[in-house]
Amino acid sequence: MGGRRTYMLIWAALLLLTAVTLGISFLHLGVGNAVIALSLASVKAALVGLYFMHLRRESALVRAFALAPLLFLALIILGTLSDTLFRK
Repeated sequence: MGGRRTYMLIWAALLLLTAVTLGISFLHLGVGNAVIALSLASVKAALVGLYFMHLRRESALVRAFALAPLLFLALIILGTLSDTLFRK
């Protein structure tokens, strides 16, 4: 695939995923709404990172540095949740 065509396909996929996210928001799935919305947001973020930030063709070291903040975010969220869930 050529460069311009790839970008157009990724852009169309992002628009489609955004439309799916919007459609899901009108359904009453309880906690499922948040799970589906966050999953779709993760897929969209991966597409942006891989194609628009050119991480797909970078070395493993650059990818590791791009993914490292996600580890710290997970630690912060887990720390906050553990404090909130186990309070008396």
